[in-house]
Amino acid sequence: MREALADTAGARPAVAMLDRRDQFHAPCHTPSRPALPRCPELDCLRDRLPPALLAAAELRAAETGLGADRALIAADVVGEEAYVTAFAAAAGIPFESLDALPSDGWPHSDDSLIDAARLGILQLRDSNGLRYVVAPQNNAARGLLECAVKPDSGVTGRFAVTTAERMRNFVTRHAQAAIVRRAADSLRHSHPKFSAAGATPRSAAATTLLLALAAAFCAVLSRTPLGLAAAGFFVAWAGLRIAALTQRAPIYPQVKRSDRDLPVYSVIVALYREAGAVRELVSALRRLNYPKEKLQVIFVLEPDDRATLARLAALRLGAPFEIHMAPAAGPRTKPKALNAALAFARGTFVVIYDAEDKPEPDQLRRALDAFAAGGERLACVQARLTIDNTDDSWLACLFTAEYAGLFDVFLPALAARRWPLPLGGSSNHFRADLLRRAGAWDPYNVTEDADLGMRLARLGYLTTVIESSTYEEAPVSFSPWLRQRTRWMKGWMQTWLVHMRAPGQLLRELGLVRFAVFQLMVGGSVFAALLHPFFLAALLHEIGAAGFAEALRSLLGSLHGLVLLGGYLASILLALAGLARRRLLRCAWALPLMPVYWLLLSIAAWRALHHLLRDPYGWEKTEHGLARHSRLADAAAGLDGVRDISAARPRPAREAA
Repeated sequence: MREALADTAGARPAVAMLDRRDQFHAPCHTPSRPALPRCPELDCLRDRLPPALLAAAELRAAETGLGADRALIAADVVGEEAYVTAFAAAAGIPFESLDALPSDGWPHSDDSLIDAARLGILQLRDSNGLRYVVAPQNNAARGLLECAVKPDSGVTGRFAVTTAERMRNFVTRHAQAAIVRRAADSLRHSHPKFSAAGATPRSAAATTLLLALAAAFCAVLSRTPLGLAAAGFFVAWAGLRIAALTQRAPIYPQVKRSDRDLPVYSVIVALYREAGAVRELVSALRRLNYPKEKLQVIFVLEPDDRATLARLAALRLGAPFEIHMAPAAGPRTKPKALNAALAFARGTFVVIYDAEDKPEPDQLRRALDAFAAGGERLACVQARLTIDNTDDSWLACLFTAEYAGLFDVFLPALAARRWPLPLGGSSNHFRADLLRRAGAWDPYNVTEDADLGMRLARLGYLTTVIESSTYEEAPVSFSPWLRQRTRWMKGWMQTWLVHMRAPGQLLRELGLVRFAVFQLMVGGSVFAALLHPFFLAALLHEIGAAGFAEALRSLLGSLHGLVLLGGYLASILLALAGLARRRLLRCAWALPLMPVYWLLLSIAAWRALHHLLRDPYGWEKTEHGLARHSRLADAAAGLDGVRDISAARPRPAREAA
């Protein structure tokens, strides 16, 4: 049998699959189980693959509700090209290579051509009229066979088959202008009030700069009304974070679903200069506890990123991985790449990951639990981000504490009250139809995540947070940290400017409380960082003028002292609560460095304001794959306590084997 498999065209790892035949739970020794229906889509392979392998694929088809061909391709037993070629020959249906067709050979617009690639059916016109090219998905192969055997079906000569990759390449060649338009300009045409491209960022940033300088000057002269208002804003910003400590996070019951009941899920990862990170990324995505037949993983790369493309090609990925190229036109940003990939995403649900991400294996199922419990208005589910390389430096340790406070305490508290959430840049799960209806990501905003969270709230949709973690890599030194945080601050400034174009409309759409929360979350984070050094300078001036001993005695009576202590205390308490929930209190030693961290945030904020004036859409790249330590690896080795990760849970004996 093994020798026969070795000679089978396209069945590269068939021997390995036979060794792992129990992944299909094939009932080789359970004769009491009723016989499975014969899958006609496998007839083209019955003389090429062993009966046990075909039976396993038919069982898998019964378990998933998809065609048995999908099971073989997903298990990497047979390549899609080899299967579709064999299927076409056996069914008497032409195979269409889509290599050379006239430019006017399709009767619809380029936008319809893009949708055809996502749906797997392409309508073409030739001298004989209309015909259809199908890239078999789900049960399409079986459906074609059922039509072909009916003498009166009228499909003879009207259908051809091809592979999904060939159809995607064809669409990419012939609909490039439409792809660029969707990726770079769709939002500003469909929802112009939500696009950062429609603003005048330089003049808006200049106005913001003047306001910030005026507020900073008045903050020093704290007795002025504007200074008191700035101090009050600072206190409200801190109070919102302290209030989050008392709010319980939403809990969604876990539902056991069969593979048949699961929808198709698309995973999109935008990559640029990530050759060093892709191997671990692929390993993490392979560990997702989701049927491969219903998974689509899209890596979208920039056209000039040959190193990452070569590394992915060397991994010989196979199903369910796809490699797409982002269009060169438009701003070179992550959201533009995500929009380009979304056009080809087949999933009912879509999740976004970054190059360094290691999501928990059950995260997709946990997101479905939340969507099922949250109702049709729940558009987005945010998983909890946490830092994996905590022990690399004091900066990574503070980054860990900051993330713990944000994703384990603050955002869950906002979600529990159904307030707007500024999404993190990764592990956002979406209903695909609502994401497209909302205009997807703004390619001109460098924090497309926070902006999209606010836009969903304005459109009446909900966002929540789930008890599932994604492990990320934090910058370990100041220079990369500063570049990353500058980009984040610049994007929050863009987000605030975009949504504050019409404050009255924003107030009507969000309501008073949610409007105030938006101001404190997005605007407050930026203005707190911008004003912090001025409050600190004013406090130091008071200490110098009054004498150190006298200043310490009257510190609590000083406006500047109260504002700074309130801000530091809110940040420390939030981080401390997050570290406690993460069982990472060993990192609490870094929390006294919070004033230093705030000074670094202020440097990033002022640098971001400069960048907003100089290069509003510029994207400063964060390098990944540089971590020296890993909490996940330590947990797997039993060296570290990690909360809520599958690697740290005991597995059933069958799964462990």
